[in-house]
Amino acid sequence: MTTTSLTEYFDAYARDYSYYKGGSWCYEDGCLYRGLIALHEATGEDRWWRHLTRLVDGQVDADGNLAGYTMTEYNIDNVLPGRALVYLAAKTGDLRYRKAADLLAKQLQTHPRINAGPHWHKLRYPHQVWLDGLYMALPFKLEYGALAAKPQLGEQALAEMLTALNLTFDPPSGLYRHGYDEARLQAWADPKTGLSPAHWGRSIGWLAMAMVDMVVTLPAGPGRDDLTARFSTLLTVLAGLRTTDGRWLQVIDQPALEGNYAESSATAMFAYAFLKAARLGIKGAMQQVGADAATSLVENAMGADASGRMVLQKICCVAGLGGFDGNYRDGTPAYYLSETLRDDDIKGVGPLMMAHAEGELAKRATSARREAVA
Repeated sequence: MTTTSLTEYFDAYARDYSYYKGGSWCYEDGCLYRGLIALHEATGEDRWWRHLTRLVDGQVDADGNLAGYTMTEYNIDNVLPGRALVYLAAKTGDLRYRKAADLLAKQLQTHPRINAGPHWHKLRYPHQVWLDGLYMALPFKLEYGALAAKPQLGEQALAEMLTALNLTFDPPSGLYRHGYDEARLQAWADPKTGLSPAHWGRSIGWLAMAMVDMVVTLPAGPGRDDLTARFSTLLTVLAGLRTTDGRWLQVIDQPALEGNYAESSATAMFAYAFLKAARLGIKGAMQQVGADAATSLVENAMGADASGRMVLQKICCVAGLGGFDGNYRDGTPAYYLSETLRDDDIKGVGPLMMAHAEGELAKRATSARREAVA
């Protein structure tokens, strides 16, 4: 696909998008909002703004209430789409968006925490921190703090991120485990470390995106330097785990595992993280790694569905830890390989939009440098 056809694919995807959970406020829709924001910021094209406002306005009423949202569920996932509210509030001054963002910020004030500080993933996953949740909550807390002139929220977000990194880090691999159980109550948790047993690609993808989005927003200082250094180290490890065609695996560090496969959402997330980090000048962030990953997705993971429409394939629909829908997800490599794949799932398409936007910014910067030399 050419850049033009990929852009048209994104446009058609957003145009035809149906809310992931029937219109209820959810993180999946937030993945699309992040993609639309990235495309709007990178290109300035009005179509991305129109898609964003149309979809968000369908979930926010005149008083700033969110469709299907219940604060006391304490679901950390519900915070992610709040970043679109912060963006729209800053751009438009519309109080609906600010009130809705205030509601999510209020959730985080009382959202349960482990003793070490980071938030529980959900009320129904007590005493647990998952890498997914770091992306869902912490960039929002940082960006909302800037909007509301509450810098202490940014300081909290940074402290929580650094603590979570300490708790989930696996020194032998240089990677981070999907989950940590402070109480050591879950069957998936190592009784000594509290960690889940395997390295799931997308969970580390969520983490990488959280890290780069926080680095770009944090004020200069020792804490930002610490996070940047850890992110740089992670990027170096990730660069060595690519498949021969430049993607990343579902169980990211086990290429010999039977049934393991190049998974598209993780690959899109890492493409975005590498490209954005390279733009920021972060050590270890090789722009070409991100560009090659995005290109490989288009060449190897996009194809026509039964109707002839182009779709992004090889996206793990969902994966987690513990009990869900009558099953117990034990966090082993075999478990991650058992989860269903779904074409065009937004958890893959949204990050690909973001990676594409970063690619466009990189092209623009290269063109500007050439013009300056000429």
